Amino acid sequence: EVQLVESGGGLVQAGGSLRLSCAASGFPFGDYAIGWFRQAPGKEREGVSCISNNDGSTYYADSVKGRFTISSDNAKNTVYLQMNDLKPDDTAVYYCAADQIPPYRTKEYSDIYYPLFKVYEYDYWGQGTQVTVSS
Repeated sequence: EVQLVESGGGLVQAGGSLRLSCAASGFPFGDYAIGWFRQAPGKEREGVSCISNNDGSTYYADSVKGRFTISSDNAKNTVYLQMNDLKPDDTAVYYCAADQIPPYRTKEYSDIYYPLFKVYEYDYWGQGTQVTVSS
């Protein structure tokens, strides 16, 4: 059974930090890219960051560059999102999702594809974890 389980959300003051975790099971972790997405009330789901587990490449939305860091522990099948200098606009439910990497996909293509954060391309999704940043 495929599972993606997020944890680490909570309430934090502006300027604070949180680290989210995404524990994956039921699929070959190294053959997938793991993305973090978020959805605020009344807004569409948007991509935040992504890591390609076959080569470790990372990608970020402009809104979080320099503040968020994604990392992956392939031994634990877990992806982390370290979020620093949090802002009230970061308030949302955060989801992790898995996208299978085709064996023919090149690094050049990935560098174009992953920053697009195409929600519909991701195969598996977690249930989400709430992040609330107070001003």
